[in-house]
Amino acid sequence: MITKGDGSVILRHVITAAAVVASVVLIGLAVFQVLLAAGRPLGRFAWGGHNEVLPARLRVGSVVSICLYAFFAALLLTAAGVLALLPEGFVRVAVWVLTAYFGLGVVMNAASRSRPERLVMTPVALVLCGACLLVAVG
Repeated sequence: MITKGDGSVILRHVITAAAVVASVVLIGLAVFQVLLAAGRPLGRFAWGGHNEVLPARLRVGSVVSICLYAFFAALLLTAAGVLALLPEGFVRVAVWVLTAYFGLGVVMNAASRSRPERLVMTPVALVLCGACLLVAVG
């Protein structure tokens, strides 16, 4: 339980802020994936940067990503206590898995052959990883 005077109120605010920041970033990524799925020439920033306009199979991947981002945001907001959508035991484990996923995303984006993807998506993945870690340890 959160009580004043022991620092837990501040911690709860930090965890909530981290979940909200991550959710806003995920919404931004979802919008980006919508643009990719619609055929906008932004492929240099995603999926390895090999295609300016994504082929059909990667557009499907972008649609799947949109759904995953919505789930990730719901998961983080549930873990932070903002929403109550998922079982607590599942959420505790899933937030750690999500932290590892975004940690791997940092490595994968940093290793991309696409310079635009490296420069844009590596910091995005790092912010998401850090926000997830804050939520996970909270």
